[in-house]
Amino acid sequence: MRSYPTDSPEAAARLLAMALVVDGHYAMSEIKALDRLEAASRLGIAPEAMKAVIDEFCEDLMLASHGEWLGSSQIDETTRQQMFGEVRNPALGAEVRRLCEAVMLADGHIADAETELLDAMARAWPYPPTTVDAQQVHPAST
Repeated sequence: MRSYPTDSPEAAARLLAMALVVDGHYAMSEIKALDRLEAASRLGIAPEAMKAVIDEFCEDLMLASHGEWLGSSQIDETTRQQMFGEVRNPALGAEVRRLCEAVMLADGHIADAETELLDAMARAWPYPPTTVDAQQVHPAST
């Protein structure tokens, strides 16, 4: 698996690529969601460069599995953690996580492998706590 500079747009885009194929395939609705969400722009990468990162990631998966397509759920934990480690900026990690969630939801179904990846991303980049007034959540009955 190739590596990218820490916190680079390519490192972030590769994580999105991992989310796209974690269940072994991608739906056209997920690809369309990338455009609708302006994912490339949000990650600071040109759309053509993002497509190249996705293609390279799929090539790396095929090489690692000796030509058998298994999707990214078969990536060993060490490799996955190395990929996560290339995104250290918490704000970038949170943005990647938000984009991955949105893309995974685009086909109307969250596969088990997608849930597992989202859980791993939540551990890597927890969303910052929000300040919510308890009165807003549970207004007192009058």
